[in-house]
Amino acid sequence: MERETFTQKIKRRMCYEIRRRLSGAFYLMSFRSYWHYLFNKKKAERCSLNLTCYYAARPNIGAGIGHQMANWIAGYWFAKRFSVKFCNIPFSTDEWDAFLGFGRGETQYYDLLKNGYNVRRLPGFDEHKATEVSLNQAIINSYSGTKIVLLAYQDQGYDDQFGVMDILKEKFYSAPARKTDVIKYDREKFNIAVHVRRTVIIANKVIEENDEVKARRWLSNDYYEKVLVQVLDNLETDKSIAIWLFSTGRPEEFAEFSKYGEVHFCSDMNEYQSFAHLVYADLLITSKSSFSYKPALMNNGIKVCPRNFWHGYPKTKDWVLCENDGTLDLNKLKEAFR
Repeated sequence: MERETFTQKIKRRMCYEIRRRLSGAFYLMSFRSYWHYLFNKKKAERCSLNLTCYYAARPNIGAGIGHQMANWIAGYWFAKRFSVKFCNIPFSTDEWDAFLGFGRGETQYYDLLKNGYNVRRLPGFDEHKATEVSLNQAIINSYSGTKIVLLAYQDQGYDDQFGVMDILKEKFYSAPARKTDVIKYDREKFNIAVHVRRTVIIANKVIEENDEVKARRWLSNDYYEKVLVQVLDNLETDKSIAIWLFSTGRPEEFAEFSKYGEVHFCSDMNEYQSFAHLVYADLLITSKSSFSYKPALMNNGIKVCPRNFWHGYPKTKDWVLCENDGTLDLNKLKEAFR
């Protein structure tokens, strides 16, 4: 798939760095799309159906795949929210697009550009502030009847990413890549996957994080062990149990888990295989990480997740939430097994 040129990346980065230092009216006036709205307010007010424009969000190629998926999901969600068509911008590598099934059946951003569409960037907005959402809607409405792709501000926030859970599952499970998945689970057993976030690795490089980020995301081994014990004590299954631990940490850092029976340390799996195993687990214990949150959205089993996270969870019985000390509502856990 096509990607940005180096020159385009530099230009976009410069604009981003300038804009993030602005605020209020100065920030809005740095967008051509806002000026277009100011000169076309009457058109924006009259528009009830925009059949020509597209909406897209660019995956942040400097981030991990969970973050990039969050960008794509926000684009898909807000395209529906703003009643315009969605177009797909590919991930950092073709491998992830094929693996996830994203882009299949979607209009492609770069195809639109070849066919005479222009791009206009939208101001970032707080999805919880109606006035900011309404302004973006009005800007989009002002372009009705034109060949324009409205591009979301980089890393535009969308908290409740489960809003597109069904489309994520549809794309993933129907992707041709599923024919080549190598899954090590024994389906005669109940397979519990545990994702322990330690370091971030992108393109085989460890990404250094500041102390604030580490503290916000950190959950100790004691947390995961406490959650696992509660799951094992209340699990209702006739199958034998296999535990699969996924982490960038070394297996010896999790030696205490070995006493819980059949435990597999999956440090030999690549990121694609790890992602697939998290999706296919009968029960998935997630971390404060997009790398396990996104597979959880596609997982059809039980998900046990930290409540204190920046994305939301569905209020269904297959999602069980834990406090930071590892405690959870055992009645809800038991209900999830029924």
